[in-house]
Amino acid sequence: MKKKADNFVDYIPKHNARFEYRTNERGLIEIKMYNRGLFNRIAQIFFRRPKVSWIELPGMGTFIWNQIDGKRSVYEIGQALRAEYGQEAEPLYERLCTFVKSLHNSCFIVYVNKM
Repeated sequence: MKKKADNFVDYIPKHNARFEYRTNERGLIEIKMYNRGLFNRIAQIFFRRPKVSWIELPGMGTFIWNQIDGKRSVYEIGQALRAEYGQEAEPLYERLCTFVKSLHNSCFIVYVNKM
């Protein structure tokens, strides 16, 4: 029996509760990330790197982060992005999917409906 192919725009992203985030003074989202692991520990000792970094999501990234609520699909987020940014967001779904996948690869988000 053939398995049905997943359509990425049907995925529903949700913020990962393991990561804190805040809005900075410029209105942009910053996600708190702990620098763990051997190489990070070496960098902290020898190069005085911080134990915690705040990852800033500029412009559209902040808008997309605010749209992620565990109820909206990637498609619906794309429609809101198009309504807010218009032609500036094009190519819309290629950029949006790449950004959402990078958030997922960094474990900042999880997918509600994907097992």
